[in-house]
Amino acid sequence: MAMSGFSYRAPWWLPGGNAQTLWAALLARRHGGVAPQWRRQRWVTPDGDFVDVDTSAHAVAEDAPLLVLFHGLEGSSSSQYAVAFADFAAQAGIALAVPHFRGCSGELNLAPRAYHSGDFQELDWMLRRFAAEHPRRPLLAAGVSLGGNALLRWAGEMGAQAGQTVRAVAAICSPLDLAEGGRAIGRGFNRLVYTRVFLSTMVPKALQKLEQHPGLFDREALLQARDLYAFDNLFTAPLHGFRDTDDYWARASAKPVLADIRVPALALNARNDPFVPAASLPVAGQAGPHVTLWQPAQGGHVGFPVSLPPWGLPAHVRAMPDAVGRWLLDKV
Repeated sequence: MAMSGFSYRAPWWLPGGNAQTLWAALLARRHGGVAPQWRRQRWVTPDGDFVDVDTSAHAVAEDAPLLVLFHGLEGSSSSQYAVAFADFAAQAGIALAVPHFRGCSGELNLAPRAYHSGDFQELDWMLRRFAAEHPRRPLLAAGVSLGGNALLRWAGEMGAQAGQTVRAVAAICSPLDLAEGGRAIGRGFNRLVYTRVFLSTMVPKALQKLEQHPGLFDREALLQARDLYAFDNLFTAPLHGFRDTDDYWARASAKPVLADIRVPALALNARNDPFVPAASLPVAGQAGPHVTLWQPAQGGHVGFPVSLPPWGLPAHVRAMPDAVGRWLLDKV
């Protein structure tokens, strides 16, 4: 089902997807009053590795819903959207947890593997553990960018079984067609700015991984990688069971399984997202009856900044978490 849903309009002084993306990430206000505080817990994974889970420390009733937020590529609980969701959760009186993908919590994980856009088995054990540890809380899940694609991939793979674990899921600015998103981020301004930012943390972590596990990949070839296609070909794809980047992007994308989703699901994508071409977004016939599509004209990539009175600066990023959070809570 397609609907407008989120009627976002960008401030006049932030024209275009890049401005809305960069201002939200770097300069916008993330929370209202006191900054959210986190409590960290370390979980041992089924294969003997670890992930770190941050839970917002605000007070919440024992039977209030729990929202699990999966971050994006190289994100964490300090990402602007995670802080904004924690602010929303505190005001709404619900619990919020941000599980970090392997290697994203500030400490390198132990296993050769890292994380990837189709990591639905990893999400499955995380969500099942949250459900087991909080049996009185209705469980909701949201994912941002990479995390949202993985979450919708999980919902599609699980089909009717997903409803035994979660009440509803939401994906925010996710590249549901990874090949189209990958091509977009590898061109022009995107390649100069966003690709460079991502590789500035991904390459050093990969080199640390090589020190942990000598012979894991070709060091010199990785140092020559200038885009995510090359990085994924050398590192992400082979480490996670894919033949190459093309195989990874094809098999990890959520778009082909949207029609298999059987729980209430939301896919929010701005049509001016620099990373996610509007032409690649799903249409109603591809999504299936359980999926709601919000595709506002503006917002950028995980941007959606809103002006603050009286002068409009610095703008805040609470509008998107408010809209997505309310949609999820309506399903409890």
